[in-house]
Amino acid sequence: MEKICVLKTVCEAIRTGALDTAADLLRCEYPFAPDQVIKRTYGPQEAIRIFIRDGFIDRYTGERLVFPPVLRVISMALPIDFPYHPNWKTDVTHRAYWELSATVDHLIPVTHGGADDDSNWVTTSMARNSAKMNWTLEQLGWTLHPPGDFHIWDGLVGWFLDYVQVHPEFLANGSMRNWFKAARVEIGLRTRAL
Repeated sequence: MEKICVLKTVCEAIRTGALDTAADLLRCEYPFAPDQVIKRTYGPQEAIRIFIRDGFIDRYTGERLVFPPVLRVISMALPIDFPYHPNWKTDVTHRAYWELSATVDHLIPVTHGGADDDSNWVTTSMARNSAKMNWTLEQLGWTLHPPGDFHIWDGLVGWFLDYVQVHPEFLANGSMRNWFKAARVEIGLRTRAL
């Protein structure tokens, strides 16, 4: 039965007081299936590896993205013009955090059987990650864009590494320090591989 027809029939059953019938119909035709809550298994090291692999390109839009701590450096240097909130509240955080900050998403949601590893991780923006949630690309009508080339666009990670080495005060922030260490390791591995 089509989902909309199920709900129409359920509404009619509720209207007539046949709550048991409505509940049975829902259980059989359109049961509640809670999404499995998955704790992500990647940290800065895995994330930077995916960002570099994908060339800091949003795989859902094809747009260029930025290494997340770059935005924090801008906010720390220019807090009034580029505000930041630790929970990314949209009324007090610059839109660039949502539009341009690289993050990792499960291409096939784990709730749909997707693997929780780098074979199923892609780079996207926080805005697209939030919009996609537990939907598949097919359900949203989205397509997967090809990865970019890290040697053409590095997401400003090179700038970040250079800048914080000259301005180590930014590394007093634990998150920035973790990103710095992860990026330095991953960039070092790539440089040695060339």
